[in-house]
Amino acid sequence: MPELLSPVGGPEQLLAAVRCGADAVYLGAKGFNARRNAHNFGALDLPQAVSYCHEHGVKVHVTVNTLVTDPEWPQLLDTLQHIAQSGVDAVIVQDLGVAQTIREACPTLPLHASTQMAIHNLAGAQALWQQGFARAVLARELCLEEIRAIADNCPIELEVFVHGALCMSVSGLCTLSSMLGGRSGNRGLCAQPCRLDFRCRGRSHALSLKDLCAVRHVRALAEAGVASFKIEGRMKRPEYVAAATHACRLAADGQPLPPDLMRNLGAVFSRSGFTTGYLDGRLGREMFGTRTKEDVTGATEEVFSELRNLYRQECQRVPVSFRLTVHAGEPVCLSVRDGDGREAFAQSPPPEAARNKPVTEERCVEQLRKTGGTPFLAQEVSCDLEDGLSVPVSLLNRLRREALEKLEWLRAVHEPVAFSMKPFSPTPHRVYLPDGKLPLRARFANASLPEAAKQCERVYLPYTTAPEKLAALQEEGFRVALDLPRGLFGMEQALKQRLAEARDAGVTHVWAGNLGADSIRAAALAKELGMTVHGGFSLNVTNSAAIEWYAAFGLADTELSFELALSAAAALGGELPRGLVLYGRLPLMLTRNCPAANSAKGCLHCTAAPELTDRKGVHFPVQCYGACSEVLNSVPLWMADRLAEVKQMDFGVLRFTTETREEQQRILEAYLRADGTPPAQGTFTRGLYYKGWVMG
Repeated sequence: MPELLSPVGGPEQLLAAVRCGADAVYLGAKGFNARRNAHNFGALDLPQAVSYCHEHGVKVHVTVNTLVTDPEWPQLLDTLQHIAQSGVDAVIVQDLGVAQTIREACPTLPLHASTQMAIHNLAGAQALWQQGFARAVLARELCLEEIRAIADNCPIELEVFVHGALCMSVSGLCTLSSMLGGRSGNRGLCAQPCRLDFRCRGRSHALSLKDLCAVRHVRALAEAGVASFKIEGRMKRPEYVAAATHACRLAADGQPLPPDLMRNLGAVFSRSGFTTGYLDGRLGREMFGTRTKEDVTGATEEVFSELRNLYRQECQRVPVSFRLTVHAGEPVCLSVRDGDGREAFAQSPPPEAARNKPVTEERCVEQLRKTGGTPFLAQEVSCDLEDGLSVPVSLLNRLRREALEKLEWLRAVHEPVAFSMKPFSPTPHRVYLPDGKLPLRARFANASLPEAAKQCERVYLPYTTAPEKLAALQEEGFRVALDLPRGLFGMEQALKQRLAEARDAGVTHVWAGNLGADSIRAAALAKELGMTVHGGFSLNVTNSAAIEWYAAFGLADTELSFELALSAAAALGGELPRGLVLYGRLPLMLTRNCPAANSAKGCLHCTAAPELTDRKGVHFPVQCYGACSEVLNSVPLWMADRLAEVKQMDFGVLRFTTETREEQQRILEAYLRADGTPPAQGTFTRGLYYKGWVMG
């Protein structure tokens, strides 16, 4: 059966997970993890946690699954060294620069790709496998058949969430918390503003999904090829960890789920009940829910007490073999061996002759099997007994206890992972601007282009644009490139044909914005078709190591994350050309379940562009692309009057979404003049360019 992986936010959660049957736990080291407000584990207590888990036959995966900046690199290396010295079993990462650093520093440490990488198709999984990743934590938006298709065609291990909080946005592709409050989900500080009351077409809480509960699907997921069942919840109470782990353990083992357990699972934490998420291939309003008063009051002390009982006793999960030797004139010897070949011994003085009843094999086996209160399960007991000798029960108990204690110690001794790392020193970036002006690129939602777009270095059009239209625009003088959507759910088969048609129409450049979606596929296909691939902002490039990774991967250039401050972006090294988004309604969320009008059968194809309204009356446009939707910021980013402050960039990007053709023309002219033109009208934002992240 697949591994059962439980969340651990602190010491008591660790106890609950291990004692309730987890095969592995995932926890965060201090600093670089996606739940920075959890207890987490520092340099002193991480080795203790690893020792405890290994003693109990449980693996430890450590999260280093946030984006990292260059100034943090020394701290990152210190953290990685502590992790390696602790002897963990795997590390979970989001940032490809971090992944490359780990590969160089700890080549034997298995790499797991975080769900923050948004891996949602075969191409992404294959690319990670080729890059040395042992496992991919898939995006939560996949259905069972999509998961099966990846498992059938790629040897990488797949990890799938089966319980816990379900985000509206594809993980790693959400900037809502960052843009609205400066607390980035990509930095482990998400404030969950999506759980507040956003309305869409009269429906409340249009961005809040129920918690996932796919406990009853674990057998089907196992048959589909999933290697690990993951429970979300490093910020949750130990009782929650106990309930979820125990329920998943029973389901994975094919045992019935007691009604009171499932009732308590909902009571300890839920949002208007549960959903099976995307696994059944259905979308729609039944997936939405909020944390109600009834949800809160259901978590009574009686419920917590029942759940604490689940982890009051040890879970006997480590099989061992005993061998007892009793010969006259020789010490009584008991050996115990685990499945990994570790062996411990306990001895006593030679036995005396029996006065009444001599020791029997039956009695010895009975006593040695009493391993309660330990993590060990006596799988086999063999005895070599000479007739007529006495071995008291108290002696058997003492020998068993001593041997198991020694075996515990042997299992708890952690073996550090080899670590060797030189200080990171990226190549300084050099910018060449022949005329002193920053080249501009522009992205459009349709092919109705303003005349000023001819002065752009490149214009990006949707990959669904008709080939004849692409050809016509190029004849008119527009330098056209293909803009691939950041999510390609169910659309991968059409991608190669679209790219080939665009190539035949004279288009030789492609924009790709997601490692798990289009950039991998596009890069591979582009090489076949002689096309050039440009990286998008949602590759989440925030450090020089990531820039160097994408350069080696084969991108021609890349946009940097718009979560970076201008000063941080300018300081990045590496030779790969880079740019920043300088205008547009920045995407806040990428969703597979549309907040406006999805049904169980999928998109309902709105006749009018929907929008969200928050509790303050602020409007957020929603744009749909067939397979997914984007929630856009309420006001556009404006930097036309600050272009002189954009340093060390090779190009700037303007993203047009809701603007009319006339507005596009006026905005383009302002940026092309680069004369400090303020916005024509209305409100605007500078994004995070003068703020950057809250470092936390």
